[in-house]
Amino acid sequence: MRAETQSHIEKIKTSLSLLGQRMDLETADHRLEEFNARVEDPDLWNDPDKAQKLMRDRQALVDKINTYKFIETGLNDNVELIEMGEAEGDSEVVAEAEAALAELEKTAAAKELEALLDGEADANDTFLEINAGAGGTESCDWANILARMYVRWAEKKGYEVELQAESPGDEAGIKSATYKITGHNAYGWLKSESGVHRLVRISPYDSSARRHTSFSSVWVYPVVDDNIEIEVNPADIRIDTYRSSGAGGQHVNTTDSAVRITHIPTGIVVSSSEKSQHQNRDIAMKALKSRLYQMELDRRTADINAAHDAKGDAGWGNQIRSYVLQPYQMVKDLRTGFETSDTQGVLDGDLDGLMGSVLAQNVAGKSRADAQGEV
Repeated sequence: MRAETQSHIEKIKTSLSLLGQRMDLETADHRLEEFNARVEDPDLWNDPDKAQKLMRDRQALVDKINTYKFIETGLNDNVELIEMGEAEGDSEVVAEAEAALAELEKTAAAKELEALLDGEADANDTFLEINAGAGGTESCDWANILARMYVRWAEKKGYEVELQAESPGDEAGIKSATYKITGHNAYGWLKSESGVHRLVRISPYDSSARRHTSFSSVWVYPVVDDNIEIEVNPADIRIDTYRSSGAGGQHVNTTDSAVRITHIPTGIVVSSSEKSQHQNRDIAMKALKSRLYQMELDRRTADINAAHDAKGDAGWGNQIRSYVLQPYQMVKDLRTGFETSDTQGVLDGDLDGLMGSVLAQNVAGKSRADAQGEV
């Protein structure tokens, strides 16, 4: 068996081992039996929210088991074909099986990365905000390039992208933009992108063709749904209604229907003024819960953030990634050291390697923290 083929096999086995650990393979079948028994309970749908969560959790486990078995079967079948082909001198069968193993290795690596997305909100849809930093047209153009990069990444994933708000730059690009990205694990993938992104290039807006450095920030937070319980103490909030006037002449939107909610302990203020007072209250409360949930996520990862913050400031925040187009080609994640010279690929949305390096580092950091806590 060729050394290259043996390498594919070893990497697939490593991915299988990690997938098995992440889903606790030894208990997976037993947990699925428990799920199936609960699904058959005739009283299950008396509580629709609980039933839907159960069905989602069951399907997630089924998908993990099926993925593991698919990779395991593919590995065993193709190794057997190679051994048979070599024994019978059938080079065509060997070549086909080797090609299949090479593709299976890519699938296994991708599934291994997805297995890291097991946080409470990782499966949720997400909001993505991009803001140009100081630097005028240069930073506005950079913010626009980042927006294009993330839209292309999302489209490659098969996600739905909805532009919710955009502020154009004075001369080019955008000052800010907010997107809602809908799809399984959208937040889990994108959560690693929050921070300041730095671009170094020859400016297309500089007649002297000088090199410029630009900054833009990215903020990612999950769309909080009914799967995540955020308790808000009524004593901690102040709800104000006020009159909102919209376009369209007199007597349009002039009732006290707009709602503003202030969370007193944190100072967070959210509002909604587009629909009825009842709907506005619901919309504003969901927005408040999303903000509070993101604060809790930040608190849980305080150690990682502290290590990141220790790197120092860049512009008006900490850099997480540099995109250098001149004098050489390099994109480097400053948290993990992961780098690639395929700058055009990255700007066209090939971000999984960069995102994956952060996911792997965070999991490793959590494992070390858990181990220290047990000592």
